[in-house]
Amino acid sequence: MSEILEIKKLSVAFDNKKILKNINMAIKEKKITAIIGPSGCGKSTFIKCLNRMVDEEKNAVINGEILFERKNIRDIEKEYVRENIGMVFQSPTPFPLSIYDNMAYAPLYYGVKDKKKLKSIVEEKLKLTNLYEEVKDNLNMKATKLSGGQQQRLCIARTLTVEPKIILLDEPCSALDIKNTENIENMLKKLSDKYTIVIVTHNLSQAKRIAGYTAFILNGEIVEYKETDDLFNNPDDLRTKQYIEGVFG
Repeated sequence: MSEILEIKKLSVAFDNKKILKNINMAIKEKKITAIIGPSGCGKSTFIKCLNRMVDEEKNAVINGEILFERKNIRDIEKEYVRENIGMVFQSPTPFPLSIYDNMAYAPLYYGVKDKKKLKSIVEEKLKLTNLYEEVKDNLNMKATKLSGGQQQRLCIARTLTVEPKIILLDEPCSALDIKNTENIENMLKKLSDKYTIVIVTHNLSQAKRIAGYTAFILNGEIVEYKETDDLFNNPDDLRTKQYIEGVFG
């Protein structure tokens, strides 16, 4: 199984406060990898490193390497990195535009001008996220009028419009109810046939349900990283065992 991202000796500090320390791991292609750990352990900072979002922080000091398809992402044009490694945030972030314009925004930016092709992209990606049937008669409606769960699926669909190779999700279900969470989990499992998915989640049951691999981060360090079933059923480290049993976190 090939590895699409390799993280080597990654460390991140903000104003001399170390957030991540010597992270080493490889992300498997076309699999779901969950990142778990208590609040403040560095999960969100880690995932934001993977598409150079932490580079935007003026007080950030980043050491180590992140290799995307064997190349250091800091040697690759930021635009190319963001096109291929998409990000979906905890709170849905639809643009204050119509559903259609949200979906067409990135393809237009990257040069797709043909209206038939744009329409095809919009429909295909909305169908992939099981949203098309719900919105097909209201594509000119403002996206901000959608429900929270629909907005989050729209943001995932919008990320897919430029055919990224990797989708990063930072707690995408934390504000959603059980039904919407189930919808997104089922969708992510289907999407992993085509895309590599890395998801930060505080929901251990969610990691167990959808992830092929799980990394447990504590105090900015990876304590354990292996196949999800193995990590939950046979943790190698006492701290992993205590965390998944709810002793702390």
